[in-house]
Amino acid sequence: MTRRTPLLINISPGDPRPIVKQIVDGVRRLVASGELPVGAAVPSVRGLAQQLTINPNTVAKAYNELTNEGWLDARPGLGLFVAPPRQRLSEDERARRLDDAVVRFTGDVIGLGYAPDTVLRRVADELAQCAPKKTA
Repeated sequence: MTRRTPLLINISPGDPRPIVKQIVDGVRRLVASGELPVGAAVPSVRGLAQQLTINPNTVAKAYNELTNEGWLDARPGLGLFVAPPRQRLSEDERARRLDDAVVRFTGDVIGLGYAPDTVLRRVADELAQCAPKKTA
């Protein structure tokens, strides 16, 4: 029997993102940082739904999106596992998504009144937390 790695993600009802998006973003962050290593088995749909106290259909949608994007591999009869790294999107699609994210982000923070260097420092700190963790 494969040991399932618990997903330490937080779901916040006050977050403007849908719960599916919060799960997808949380798993992406865990994989990108190395906290969820390649080949790790993720909890079942029901298991994660119980952990987060949400509807299993919501988890199924998030897992489906992560599988379609190549973050997770479905192994029939065994479950879902973290997929090996690969180029998940074309260069054009990556650039388009980055542009969209930057425009959305700028629109969200412009009214907060922070100096650009403060915003850039906070973004850099957040990205650093997502960088792969070095293991001894």
